[in-house]
Formats: sequence, structure tokens, C-alpha cells
Amino acid sequence: MERPRINGASRTEISPDLSSRERECILWVARGKSSWDIGHILGISDNTVNFHIKNAMRKLEVSSRTVAAVKALNSGIIEL
Repeated sequence: MERPRINGASRTEISPDLSSRERECILWVARGKSSWDIGHILGISDNTVNFHIKNAMRKLEVSSRTVAAVKALNSGIIEL
């Protein structure tokens, strides 16, 4: 079953090129993890996690990590 689209947007219309680490960090954000938690899971510092999340937010053209996770889920960039 396909997810409903926001404003009729298709998966290809909202598909910025996130790096694998950016996708990984946003996936953990979508799962409710803090930067500290994500850092421990991935073996990187929370500052590095924030760097990747901010890059993903910029590429997704959003202003919060939660909205980045929702947009990435809705556009098929990540899956839970």
C-alpha cells in the first residue's frame, strides 16, 4: 500500500541526494532517538550526528529534524 502524498507530490519530485550517513541519522530520528543516542548507536559523536542531520535538513529544505524525518518517510528516502 502506498503512502498518501502531501499536495500530490510523488516520490521522484522530492528526492534529494542524501548521503548514506544522512539517511541513517534521519532514520534514527524517525525512530525517536536523540543525537546522543544516535551517536552511540553509530559510534560517532553527537556533534557529528547533528552535522549530518543539519545537512539532511538543508537538502530536504526543512527547518526541523522532525519535519525532515517525516518528509524523508513520505518521499521514500527512508522506511521504518
